[in-house]
Amino acid sequence: MRIAVIGGGIGGLCLAHGLRKAGVDVAVYERDLSRTDRLQGYRVHINPHGAAALRECLPAANWARFEQSAGTGGNGFGFLTEQLKPLLLLDPEAEQHYSASRITLRQVLLDGLDVQFGKRFERYEQDDTIKLYFEDGTTAECDVLVGADGIRSRVRNQYLPHAGTEEVGVSAVAGKLLLDEHDWVPQELVVRANSIIPTSRAGMFLAAHDGLGVTDDPDDVLFDNVRPYLMWAYAAADLTIHDGQDLRREVLRRIAKWSPELRRIVEASPAETINQWRIRSSKPIERWQPTNVTLLGDAIHAMTPMRGIGANIALRDAQLLARCVAESGDAVARYEHEMYDYGFAAVRDSLRAARQFADGSPVARTIFKTVLRTASAVPALKRAMFAGQGD
Repeated sequence: MRIAVIGGGIGGLCLAHGLRKAGVDVAVYERDLSRTDRLQGYRVHINPHGAAALRECLPAANWARFEQSAGTGGNGFGFLTEQLKPLLLLDPEAEQHYSASRITLRQVLLDGLDVQFGKRFERYEQDDTIKLYFEDGTTAECDVLVGADGIRSRVRNQYLPHAGTEEVGVSAVAGKLLLDEHDWVPQELVVRANSIIPTSRAGMFLAAHDGLGVTDDPDDVLFDNVRPYLMWAYAAADLTIHDGQDLRREVLRRIAKWSPELRRIVEASPAETINQWRIRSSKPIERWQPTNVTLLGDAIHAMTPMRGIGANIALRDAQLLARCVAESGDAVARYEHEMYDYGFAAVRDSLRAARQFADGSPVARTIFKTVLRTASAVPALKRAMFAGQGD
């Protein structure tokens, strides 16, 4: 069996390693011109499920390099008011979480794979075998095609044209504050990730990252030696973003009555780190008839960033599809049957979280704060409500 993977992101590369382990002939086609083209992005939270998928699919040397380069995560989670008053604090989970640089993780995943760069996928012709067409005029053939080409997937646009994504009515502004230059940041914002629950119809998320991402070779420019920083993101349903807008000023205007520390974090974040997100989510679709074309990750179930699980779901896809192929039989049908359930459940959960985070009414927020305070005071209730919260 010859499998072609369109897209050299986290999910597609993890799948390629898993298939190679299973002895499958796999080719990865990536539109970037080289392995160093995509040197940007925030760090990504890898939960225990995502880590298990990486460990299963990657060669031992790649997994070791991932563990070496990734910082630890899972140091608990806090719900705070806009004045930084605790509503509920969740303890760290026993299972290992990781904070991985997207740049570094992608380089770890690229190691050992013969990815064909500069291949911008155009279309395919589907029969018993599949013929791929690329914008540079070249073609290729495969028996199974996997679209792992992200939220604007061209494979999905041809295969499931009724699918796709839509705006969810929530926009966000995010930035980074270098912690080694600002020792005044409150410790409670550094030791755990936090969600700010204000009275207004908005929210802010903050998470510190420890700056790991190095190798033994200081000249290895493929790895980003990230300094420790605090990532923040402000989101609201009525946040309108337009070209030329002063994003920092807009956020500061909206949080003018919040904690002075939160305002100072936004004020001190370098302008080049502040950017905007127009948040999108996959449209709900009915099950489709399996063929020798399938999809993975954001190409089929893109979700909002509010629960931080998109990369982990893509890794789960890779792990599952590699297993199904290794077991032979009707691999795509078995993969899609299971992936559809957990993938679109994650989309719904993430969408609900985004709307609650950025657009909950004042009454709903008051009720939510009361529930959090009650859970904080009743340990058994807290355990029941937030079991597996790191998932």
